[in-house]
This record gives sequence, C-alpha cells and structure tokens, in this order.
Amino acid sequence: MSLLYAFYGDDFTGSTDVLEQLAEGGVPAVLFLRVPDAALRARFADARAIGIAGDSRSRSPEWMDTHLPPVYAALGQSPIVHYKTCSTFDSAPRVGSIGRALDIGLRSFAGRAAIIVGAPHLRRYVAFGTLFAAAGADVYRIDRHPTMARHPVTPMHEADLVRHLAAQTGARIGMVSLEDLHGDQALAAFARGDAAAMLFDGVTMADLTKTGGVLRQAGVRLAVGSSGVTRALVLAWQAEGVVGAPVAIAAAGPVDRLLVVSGSCSPATARQIARAPQDGFATVATDVPALLAGSSTEETRLADAALAALAEGSGAVIHSAEGPLENAIQAAGERLGEALGRIAGDVVRRAGLKRLVFAGGDTSSHGVAQLGIDALTWAAPIERGAPLVRAHAADAAIDGLDLVLKGGQMGGDDFFAVVRRGG
Repeated sequence: MSLLYAFYGDDFTGSTDVLEQLAEGGVPAVLFLRVPDAALRARFADARAIGIAGDSRSRSPEWMDTHLPPVYAALGQSPIVHYKTCSTFDSAPRVGSIGRALDIGLRSFAGRAAIIVGAPHLRRYVAFGTLFAAAGADVYRIDRHPTMARHPVTPMHEADLVRHLAAQTGARIGMVSLEDLHGDQALAAFARGDAAAMLFDGVTMADLTKTGGVLRQAGVRLAVGSSGVTRALVLAWQAEGVVGAPVAIAAAGPVDRLLVVSGSCSPATARQIARAPQDGFATVATDVPALLAGSSTEETRLADAALAALAEGSGAVIHSAEGPLENAIQAAGERLGEALGRIAGDVVRRAGLKRLVFAGGDTSSHGVAQLGIDALTWAAPIERGAPLVRAHAADAAIDGLDLVLKGGQMGGDDFFAVVRRGG
C-alpha cells in the first residue's frame, strides 16, 4: 500500500502522540523502534504511515549529523517526512537542537520546509510566531510556563520561535501568520521570499485545516514540529477524500495490575506520584546515584520491591523524583532511563504484566529501548497526547504488552488509576 506520510520522533512519548492522531483519522500506521529492514516492514505492509521513534531530543548536534541522514533516507519514500518535536518545542543549541535537525533535513529534501508547532488539540498555540502552552487550567507564554521555563535541560527562555531557532540554525525562517491564514493568503505567503523554511501560526483547528492544505498544494517534502503537523495533514486528507471520516474509537479495558516507571521531574508527575497510594499503588523511590553508578544491587532491590507490591496489590510506581532534580542528574537521563527500562522489563517478565507506563520523555525513549520491542501500534485512547499503544516483539513476554508513554506534564492527578482501568 502506498505511503501517505512518514515521521521521525525525537522522543518516544511524542512518537506515540502521532500514532494517536493517525488512528483518529483512520490512517493505518506503525511506529518502528529502529530503521526497519525489509522483513520488518513487510509485517506491516498495510500501513499508510510509518514512523521511527528516536531520542534525538537528548542528543548533541554531532550525534544528529551522524544518525539523522540515514533515518531521513529510510523515510524518503514518503511524499512528506515529518521531524516530530515536542509541542513545547524545547531545545537548545547543544542538546536536542531542532535547528540542526532542520539543517540536515534541508540537505536531504528539496524545496522549502514547513515548521508547525501549534497543536490546539493539546492546548498549544502559536500566534505571530509566539508559542503559548497550557498548564492546568491556564495558558502561558512558553517562557513563563511553570514547567517549561524551568526545564532542567532545555529551559524555554524565548517564546518567539524564529528567535529561538536562530540560536540553532543559520537557515532563514519566514512566517505564515494568522493574518495570512484568515485572509486566505496562506499559500501565497508560504511561497514568498527566500526563506528556507516557513513557520506557521495556528490557534484553532481551522488554522490547521488551512495549513494542511498548503502542505499538500505546495508539495512540501519536509515538515518540522509537533503533532500539529499530523493533524493538519489528516484534516487535508479528509477534505480531499484521500482518507475516510474520523473513526469511532473504543476504550481499552481494565487490567488487574499496573507498573509505572517514572524518571520525570515535572510538577504534574510529582502530583500523580503523591496521589498514587490513594489509588492503590505502592510507591518505591530509587537511589538515583546508585542507578547512575550501574548498581545491579539497586536494580534488584527496586524490581523485588515492585514485585512484592504487585503480588499484594494492584499497582506499583518506581520513581526517581517527586519534582525537580539537580541538573547534573537530569543530564544523565540516558543512563537513568536505561536502568529504569531494565528494571521494568524484569518486572513485566516475572510478574506477567499486560500493561506498563513510562513517565518522562528521556525515561520513555531510553527505557523502552531496553525491552526488545520491534514496533508499536496504536491501541486505544487514554489521555490526549498519551495513548495506549501495543508492543510487537519476538519475546513472547513483551509481545502484545500495552504501554503508555507519558510526557512529564501530561495527565491529571489520578492518571495512573485512569491507565489501570483503561480510560
């Protein structure tokens, strides 16, 4: 079946967000956890959208120079390739540089690139180049957001996205503004000037519909940004009759036991951990320095504690923080995520679990990689931006496992209980 769309996710949580947008649009899709060979690709021959989940969000520009070109080449059979970022667009010149990913993409694909960050379905808005994001009931300019302005690795100190990217790329970036969108001048605005990439404003679903039309009409080969890119394309495909109407989505069923593994230091996750005992979860704090030192004794202690809790109750939460950690510890997110992933795999296999939650972008990206999963497909809705996905793996204990990969700021206080009951 011919492809409509391909994407690379700069972390695993954002990658599953894309699967959700495609599922709601009735587009068969698969997310690979590595560049697929012919045999793996053939297992999902009916997919009209494919993705590769990565971890470039926590990587250096030099790492991107080496690893992104072959990924772009592998996805290049698609009419459009999407470098998927977080909807908060947090990045820095030396860590997770979206600008460097754009530069590499511009060398890989001909034509002008599109940058789309606004995602109204996630309460992320871009107006005249300025990013706003919700936290709880309120919406903040991103440089005043209670979490993202103080992110321990990539704090957002600049809300003007053109200025933000200027610190990461020398490419000239223009803008398709709200005035262009609302005045039906978006296609003309996209084509004007000599910019290498154009940033689209977007505050409503109607804005995304017009943006998707521009992507299609202009034959854009490279798009950079949030799942707003995916939603814009789905809306355009539906308007053109390329795909059908949105499909009815059934909720997932409950499970009797749930393991949560958290490396998140966000206030939202801290509230969820604090609420967990009230909802029947035992909480187990990690010795972070011991994990970072590679202590097998600490990994065994945590796994055994979680197994004991699951034998007696309905849930366990293994967590490295209950709020912000020191920057030095957060900078070691790869090692921490890998350790937590090994612990999660051990507990899932020994307890025969059917559902697992990873909380935190780095935890998800580096932790899931320890499970030996080949691919993920969408399973059911849980929370906007954090759906239930299903693992496909050679290991029978992991194959068919349901996972939720939750960004730190996602979900209400009772999120873990919501996942256990399936929504």
